[in-house]
Amino acid sequence: MASRCTTALRAISRTRSVARANAFASSSRCLATAAEASTSSAPPPPVASADPKLNKIVDDISGLTLLQAADLVSLLKARLNIQEIAMPAAAAAPAAPGAAAASEDAVEEKPKEKTIFTVKLESFDATAKPKIIREVKALVPNLTLIEAKKFVESLPQTLKENLPKEEAEKMQKTFTDLGAVVKLE
Repeated sequence: MASRCTTALRAISRTRSVARANAFASSSRCLATAAEASTSSAPPPPVASADPKLNKIVDDISGLTLLQAADLVSLLKARLNIQEIAMPAAAAAPAAPGAAAASEDAVEEKPKEKTIFTVKLESFDATAKPKIIREVKALVPNLTLIEAKKFVESLPQTLKENLPKEEAEKMQKTFTDLGAVVKLE
């Protein structure tokens, strides 16, 4: 008896699921036809010029890739002698022509001052070895005392990289006071 009930329930559920599938198919057809109807209406035509030559140029340009468009811009700037105009962020007061030439010479003569340094330990006095090992261990907190000793014994070694000038000079002074030779690069 239980098996008859379950077969009847299965048959009923099958008919319901088939009816749902048919209803879904018909509703999706309605949706599809509605979508086709909405897409079949053409988008508004783009603003067109009365000149067919301009329309052809616009069509040609819109078919270009991004690289081709960039090349086109640079060619047009060159052919039409169009100069790049930088947006003034903070314009300085114009200088006299003679002063500008003098300042350019000064800039060329004076090399740019280095602001970022690497501190290298080159050598040290044998009597200062324990002090330098302790300083290196304090400088690099993850080093054990044995690792700091091996670090100091395998010279030249880089102590720190990418330091500002003030910190690099302070570190150099500390190590030279202990009896080491430190080089700033």
